[in-house]
Amino acid sequence: MITAKTVLVAGATGDLGHRIVRDLLRGDTLVRVLTRPGSGTAPAMYGGEDRVEVHEASYADRAGLASALSGVDTVISAVSGARPVIVDAQRALLAAAVEAGVARFIPSDYSADYRRITPGSNRNFELRREFAAELDAAPVRVTSVLNGAFADMLTGQAPMILFERRRVLFWSSADQILDFTTKDDVAHVVARVALDDDAPRVVEIAGDRATARDIARTMSELTGTPFSLQWAGTTRTLSMMSKVGRRFSRDNDHAFPAWQGMQYFVSMFSGEAELRHVDNNRYGTHAWTSVRDVLETHIRKATADR
Repeated sequence: MITAKTVLVAGATGDLGHRIVRDLLRGDTLVRVLTRPGSGTAPAMYGGEDRVEVHEASYADRAGLASALSGVDTVISAVSGARPVIVDAQRALLAAAVEAGVARFIPSDYSADYRRITPGSNRNFELRREFAAELDAAPVRVTSVLNGAFADMLTGQAPMILFERRRVLFWSSADQILDFTTKDDVAHVVARVALDDDAPRVVEIAGDRATARDIARTMSELTGTPFSLQWAGTTRTLSMMSKVGRRFSRDNDHAFPAWQGMQYFVSMFSGEAELRHVDNNRYGTHAWTSVRDVLETHIRKATADR
């Protein structure tokens, strides 16, 4: 008799974490959701799910974490934040996982390739690289999922497309390849990685690969109005601007201050964070959502809301 696997998801009340849980529940997986004591969000979100258990434990409570992780096959971290979360909280989660005898750990990477970036060029990527060194030294099998940028962010959160001005920004080169994957597609793969005992150290996926020139062409076709490329400077200049912004910022403890957004564009348009070993077919055929799909849905909705 094959016993269903038990997967614990940290950060399950967040946007990506919730999508990962949803995908896990499409199979026969048993899911545990880790939440901070006193938070009513997880019980409200998952209280009606028969195969979901909600476990309360703070990241400072090692015994509580180990108890929540007892009998778990795989830990999926989908937490989001700066150093207190990406390094400190995940370090506590990893230590508890080792203590509880958990076999596999999926860290909260879900990004472009942070392994080759220049030191000092991207804080959030460097935090992931710092924690990766601890993961590699731990007695647990680790798989990181790298997916480029979230394609969903092209509709506003990442100010690359200036919808009202009909411009698409780029730095250095309009022909630099950029990797994009929607959150739903990332969740789909993460759920399968969690159940794949033979998963490698890194799984790279890209729902779509497009340049700024491609995106401008797509916007022109979708809207029937020409979208022009707008050179915003070099990645070197942008990197210097991000450093100045960081020095004078009052929100350096936040996960996504404005200067951090600049650093993401530096990593992408410099080519340093480009994915080099994409394997979209590892888990069989999947209908990947393209950049065009994302933008078309956004435009259709914006038109309907007018």
